[in-house]
Amino acid sequence: MPAPVDIKVYFNFRSPYCYLVSKSLHKIFDDYYASMVWRPLGGWSGRSSPDRAKIKIPIVRQDVSRFTRRLGIPFNPPPIETEPTLAAKVSLAAEQEGLLQRYIIEVMRQEWSEGRNIGEMDVLMAVGEEIGLGRGVIQRAAENPEFDRRLEENWQEAQQDNVMGVPSFVVGDQVFWGNDRVEFLREHLHDLRLRRI
Repeated sequence: MPAPVDIKVYFNFRSPYCYLVSKSLHKIFDDYYASMVWRPLGGWSGRSSPDRAKIKIPIVRQDVSRFTRRLGIPFNPPPIETEPTLAAKVSLAAEQEGLLQRYIIEVMRQEWSEGRNIGEMDVLMAVGEEIGLGRGVIQRAAENPEFDRRLEENWQEAQQDNVMGVPSFVVGDQVFWGNDRVEFLREHLHDLRLRRI
């Protein structure tokens, strides 16, 4: 068995392109000898600036609508003021509890399929109830300054890795940016002879 390669996954829960990639993200690790190095981002990290976002949002929504139609999944954007930092912090606790995959899928479903504001604690509590992540775990994660520090470190690391946006996957010196680059990532892992057979 080959030694698994690390794949850094830079992810911001506010990105609709991260919603799209959440549908195929975990299959990568089922199909290849690879380990996910989870690098969630909060706030505007990895996203267009607020001024740029105002211009981009209508076009991005058209674009994402086309992708979701092709995938056969719902697309119901959350309130424009939705802030992703709380969801990112709780993801670190979900990872510690062995529930990261289920957490990512359910948060993105609540946000982009149901149109809910994942910056609100009651929404994340509902996610927790759905996947078995305790209310106390969520509350402690929300109040944990260490998790704030880790999100900032993730963003600094992303910039060192030449990450331009989310989602991004980093394997060594190779950066794969965007939900539509997953097939290139898979080809790269195939070329490294990491396919599980």
